[in-house]
Amino acid sequence: MTQHNVKQVVIVGGGTAGWMTAASLSRHFRNTGIQLTLVESSEIGTVGVGEATIPTLRRFYAELGMEDMEVMRATQATCKLGIQFRDWCAPGSSFIHPFGLYGQKANGIDFHHYWMRLRELGDAGELADYSLGVQLALHEKFVEPSPKPPSELSVFDWALHFDASAFARLMREYATNNGVKCVDAKIDSVNCHPGGGVSSLILDSGEALAGDVYIDCSGFRGLLIEQALQTGYEDWSQWLICDSAVAVQSDRKGSAAPYTVSQAHRAGWQWRIPLQHRQGNGHVYSSQHISDDEALETLAAHVDGELLHEPRQFRFTAGRRRKAWNHNVIAVGLASGFLEPLESTSIALVETAIEKIRRAFQRPWFTSKEVDQFNDLTAQEYERVRDFIILHYKLNQRDDSDFWRYCRDMPVPQTLADKLAAYQGRGELVRYPIEIFGPPSWMAIYSGFDCLPETYDHRVKQMDAAYLQQALQGMRESVAAVVDSVEAHEAFIARCCAAAKP
Repeated sequence: MTQHNVKQVVIVGGGTAGWMTAASLSRHFRNTGIQLTLVESSEIGTVGVGEATIPTLRRFYAELGMEDMEVMRATQATCKLGIQFRDWCAPGSSFIHPFGLYGQKANGIDFHHYWMRLRELGDAGELADYSLGVQLALHEKFVEPSPKPPSELSVFDWALHFDASAFARLMREYATNNGVKCVDAKIDSVNCHPGGGVSSLILDSGEALAGDVYIDCSGFRGLLIEQALQTGYEDWSQWLICDSAVAVQSDRKGSAAPYTVSQAHRAGWQWRIPLQHRQGNGHVYSSQHISDDEALETLAAHVDGELLHEPRQFRFTAGRRRKAWNHNVIAVGLASGFLEPLESTSIALVETAIEKIRRAFQRPWFTSKEVDQFNDLTAQEYERVRDFIILHYKLNQRDDSDFWRYCRDMPVPQTLADKLAAYQGRGELVRYPIEIFGPPSWMAIYSGFDCLPETYDHRVKQMDAAYLQQALQGMRESVAAVVDSVEAHEAFIARCCAAAKP
């Protein structure tokens, strides 16, 4: 097995993906003799659409020695306890997908089986009543989770709504302070080895920049992974038919809710992300079902505050590269693939790519074994997230447009079909390897779309009904008591991490 030695790593593209990669690898490659160089052009802007994250980001920057409140002040951040989905199941419907659990598991039986039994008896309340994360979000309260939760009822997590450009600057500062060399230049051309792989980059200055490994963070265009190496793309638009987005920042009106809003529209959906001093907005839509002008009008009609700049338009195709690592080029972020930001996974997939790179380079070389493992894990990761996002569309009960009817009636990937069958038939929450979203997240979507199993665990039917009613009522009261006892989200921000207005 051929061993490829690595002394020079070149990262192509800055932005959030590039500088996160540079920051983390500068720590990983410390004292190894490997030189990291990042090339970006100050004349080329970044996409900068996604400003909502999932909790894994907090672990990412904690490994770099950064604290939550420090990052929040630097990035104008607010807290995110989950995502509220409005009008997705049907017009007027609403539910929250939280970062946390529902109720308490007992006797090896998942909580939703107990809830189903009590629901049959007519005294269960909503599943959301048993989630501290959901109830904090609905009441716009916030408290940091206990490091040692007294019970499963206390288990929840949180993420950030933040200025992604400000976060990229934090990452850049960390990376350059740790030896990463930054080259401000455009790339005029890419030279390739006769046998495959990139040999050097020719910059607009005429200089040639060579590396042993290249990390492509060039965004949608995939300058190295696609334009140079023609790796190929796996198109998933038969399931994820949204192919366009328009995004704009606005003044924020009212308080900052501790959750992202995803509002369904006739041919797609709109995000609303509150930062401390402004709000991010965007409309993701299918160009087959609505024109760009109509999409922009829909977005503008649902933004409360004054727009801060001209809206920006994007085109995309949902899917992934056939190989995320091809020869000596590793694609990270949008260069690797694209899934609409419905569940805030863009930055999370950057994090997991970086972690896989670190795992592949435990020593300053790589072989085909590391390449194959990286590609296999990346494919599984993207496909698992794909299925989770498809689920949101598949379960809709709307009948107001061709867009929603197509989504409801379309066949789905077999991996998702098998999961749906297991849940709808017997209430089983199947978990595949390499999944970002665990069973509580799937339960949130199933229940939010009023998708209930045909039956539940037979052992629950044998329980004393009065005891079950008392136990679940106690859970609801315990959650409500915690919510009553903590401060408002806005008060938490003001006390702990208020940032100066930019």
